[in-house]
Amino acid sequence: MEIWIFITIIAAFLQNIRSVMQKHLKGVMGTTGATFVRFGFGVPFALLHIFILVLGFGATLPVPGAHFFGWAGIGALTQVAGTFLLVHLFSFRNFAVGTAYSRTEPAQAALFGLVFFGERASGGTLLAIALSVLGVMVISVARLRVTLATLVTSVFTRTALVGILSGMAFGISTVSYRSASLSLAPSLPEPNYIVQASYTLVYIIAVQTLSMLAWMLWKERGEFARIAQAWKPSLVVGFMGATASFCWLMAVSLQQASVVKALGQVEMLLAFGSAVFIFRETINRLEIAGCVLIVAGVLILLLA
Repeated sequence: MEIWIFITIIAAFLQNIRSVMQKHLKGVMGTTGATFVRFGFGVPFALLHIFILVLGFGATLPVPGAHFFGWAGIGALTQVAGTFLLVHLFSFRNFAVGTAYSRTEPAQAALFGLVFFGERASGGTLLAIALSVLGVMVISVARLRVTLATLVTSVFTRTALVGILSGMAFGISTVSYRSASLSLAPSLPEPNYIVQASYTLVYIIAVQTLSMLAWMLWKERGEFARIAQAWKPSLVVGFMGATASFCWLMAVSLQQASVVKALGQVEMLLAFGSAVFIFRETINRLEIAGCVLIVAGVLILLLA
């Protein structure tokens, strides 16, 4: 098994835990606060990653250029936007539908990769992306009363719009990170995806933290007190978020962003498995069909 596949599965697992924790924090603090802890509390862990590489393994740090700072900055800010919109979805009654649309990220990443960097995907890869996205959407609406009419009209709802914008922001963010990380390779003695990912993580999480701190100081100072009251679970979110981001960055340094994110849809299977085997929830035919589509997409992706 190629290393990027293993790293992506770990990233999906950690991200699933982080999302559950963030949803819990949404009941304690506002959308901005729940978004901030994912970045602000992740700074110490991002620094720890790079300190271990440099002090423990004698790694050489890269010398970034304008290309790195530009694309890493775009990726950092669009990830903040995507996270904010995703957390905002937690307040909507039809949260499942919005989340389903946010999962169009792999398809949007493929589009942005083509437009900005000329990355092309094979027919098998595009089929895999389509199947995995469809599978996630089927699972997300499986417990709703779904008809052809409601599926068509749901595209034009506010929830769907927020979900699509969230997926768009994440798609731009992912392809931007790949470009930023790859730009560091020429300044190293030899390309090192671990060092490239770690360095990129420290920069982007610093940009994200500082930008959100500035916003809260200006507009939402009350969030600081709520964050302080929930610092323990926030620390867990920060650790999971930083480590998941580190894994995603390593994976996209090795493979196209759209392919990585398509495989990352296994996160939905992990969440679904937890609901069935841990919380003993029942499953219906649509949920089973959605799982089959995701598995089919992943298998085609790996074969392609």
